[in-house]
Amino acid sequence: QVQLVESGGGLVQAGGSLRLSCAASGSIFRINAMGWYRQTPGKQRELVADITSGGSTNYADSVKGRFTISRDNAKNTVYLQMNGLKPEDTAVYYCNAGITTTAYTYRQIWGQGTLVTVSS
Repeated sequence: QVQLVESGGGLVQAGGSLRLSCAASGSIFRINAMGWYRQTPGKQRELVADITSGGSTNYADSVKGRFTISRDNAKNTVYLQMNGLKPEDTAVYYCNAGITTTAYTYRQIWGQGTLVTVSS
């Protein structure tokens, strides 16, 4: 089995920073793209940022210039550095990864989610 475990959420004042981490573990052969999504009540889950295995990144317009996604392939971990947080960034943040297992099956895996709350 393969799983993603997130950490780093919490409560922060507007203008502050948080760093989210997501570590993959289990029967991993290769991790392809990894990304962060977020969801608020009554809304669809939306892409925040993603990163390929080669390091190419993509960001939602709403977070460009404030958030930075990175990954450590040796640790099977993806990070999201969030600076200049705004109340509208409040959401549950989910990690996602495309993983080829040691059985050579491909899976899209989701983490359990971590809550980020930004107070005004």
